[in-house]
Amino acid sequence: MRKLAVLTGGGDCPGLNAVIRAIVKKADKHGIEVIGIKDGYHGAVEGDFLPLGYQEVSGILPRGGTILGTSNRDNPFAYVDYNKDATVSVDRSDDVLAHLKAQNVDALLAIGGDGSLHIALELAHKGLNVIGIPKTIDNDLMATDQTFGFQTAVDTAQEALDRLHTTAESHHRIIILELMGRYAGWIALYAGIAGGADVILIPEIPYQFDKVAKAVDMRAQKGKKFSIFVVAEGARPLGGEMVIERQIIGRADPFKLGGIGTKLGKELEAYTKTETRVTVLGHIQRGGSPIAYDRVLATRYGVAAVEAAMEGDFGSMVALRGQDIIQVPISEAVDKLKLVPMNDPVLAAARSLGIIMGD
Repeated sequence: MRKLAVLTGGGDCPGLNAVIRAIVKKADKHGIEVIGIKDGYHGAVEGDFLPLGYQEVSGILPRGGTILGTSNRDNPFAYVDYNKDATVSVDRSDDVLAHLKAQNVDALLAIGGDGSLHIALELAHKGLNVIGIPKTIDNDLMATDQTFGFQTAVDTAQEALDRLHTTAESHHRIIILELMGRYAGWIALYAGIAGGADVILIPEIPYQFDKVAKAVDMRAQKGKKFSIFVVAEGARPLGGEMVIERQIIGRADPFKLGGIGTKLGKELEAYTKTETRVTVLGHIQRGGSPIAYDRVLATRYGVAAVEAAMEGDFGSMVALRGQDIIQVPISEAVDKLKLVPMNDPVLAAARSLGIIMGD
């Protein structure tokens, strides 16, 4: 093993720079060269590389985002040149292989979520040596107990809830906080419990509006003149659909969710006659410095990925199982999304506290 390439694909996530730093420092100890690929798979297709050494990774551990840049578009197998015709896609995966071969790269370390690792798996099927590293604030990747970035997103949402709590209580309002997570409710569930939410709505449990609205009435009967709702962006009413903000051409998942908080807020205000406000936390959940837990987890992933490459364990993804970092086939990670199961102990704890889940 003489040379590694690393890319960060998909949405940005706290801890990406910690992984890059760990990869470079671990590789350097074994005399392995590392190059970065700029802007995710876009750089892989276009051959845009950046040498990575101690100087490039110095001081990046606490930084959010990624020094390499990223993109949630630019699938090499359906590549769109937006400067020419955004309606035409072509397979440019061979260009990726050619650029990496020209750089004498022995293996690609792909840091990404479901979409990015799907692409990595397809490249592995074409003969590229690939190691996957699980990244997403949504925590929806199978085969790993947790992805880095998730805990930082939860902490950010919990802090927002602490602040919203005080203003909701002061004005006797219903306040709804809409959180990210796509089709999984992990962020909303964990942040909702940590932030003292009265109602938590997640995609895995379609909600019944009458039960949600009655939660406000029950709190009023107990002398509580305010309520805190946490709503995952993928939450939907029983028999209804998720709210789609818009479609984005070129993304692996073209549907950008958003707007369920506003929809529910209008309905609640009309039913309860209680002033209702909606806060959409949005990309604040993705930004900023990673917390200590995510810095450590990301560092462990980076070290383990280099070790897997040195051992020739290609086509695998590093994963957290209990306290251990292991290797699993990438195919196990992207076979399906990891959703909140109905027997999840954290979900059970929420119900035990009397938190309304909408069912």
